[in-house]
Amino acid sequence: MGVSAAFDAVAGSYDEARRRLVPCFDAFYGTAVEVAAPPLRAALASGRTPEVLDLGAGTGLLSLLLAAAVPGVRLTLVDAAPAMLAVAAGHLRTRSVPHRTVTADLADPLPAGRYDAVVSALAIHHLDDAGKRALYRRAAAALAPGGVFVNAEQVAGPTPELDRRYHEVWLAQIAALGSDAEEIAAAEGRMAYDRPAPVAAQCRWLAEAGLADVDCFFKQWRFAVFGGRRGTDAEAAG
Repeated sequence: MGVSAAFDAVAGSYDEARRRLVPCFDAFYGTAVEVAAPPLRAALASGRTPEVLDLGAGTGLLSLLLAAAVPGVRLTLVDAAPAMLAVAAGHLRTRSVPHRTVTADLADPLPAGRYDAVVSALAIHHLDDAGKRALYRRAAAALAPGGVFVNAEQVAGPTPELDRRYHEVWLAQIAALGSDAEEIAAAEGRMAYDRPAPVAAQCRWLAEAGLADVDCFFKQWRFAVFGGRRGTDAEAAG
């Protein structure tokens, strides 16, 4: 079973389980929204519809949170799992949020357009490191001046010992939140497809892709939110 099929198989229950499997759920997703929101609000203030590209959008959770925080955005959701995208589209239609869905792999070219925010949550770690770096370059190029890239991600520890510790803490936290043995086994089965990288390396790759103000804005064990900003035309001219 490939990674897209593995996630399609749990499309109907994925969001319910995510609150248990991401112990820092509110701070994790909340930080991603806080980082992405300013250029979206700036676009609205200038009389323009803010454009958001959600990479590995899954069931649309991050897109829905952004649409709630900044009403008036237009969303493009990309995922290789069509059943996940179908769930996302249903949620967005119910809320009358303008959107389009694109079934594609993260290694494919990005949908054409200039985006005020390119975002991703718990998806890019499925790429190998070369694939991550290539995607970061494509994401940076797809941003409008002043736009932001935000990745809410599962990351590796900077050493093997810390990586083992991340996993031990995660197992203890999700069990305390009510994950049973079946749910934990299923999550670990999906994690067999994961290729996480340390957050420091990924921030360096974002800077190498040409983004400014690159930082890690939130981190709790294996969960981190990091990103950067494309410079404005005025900054480029200066």
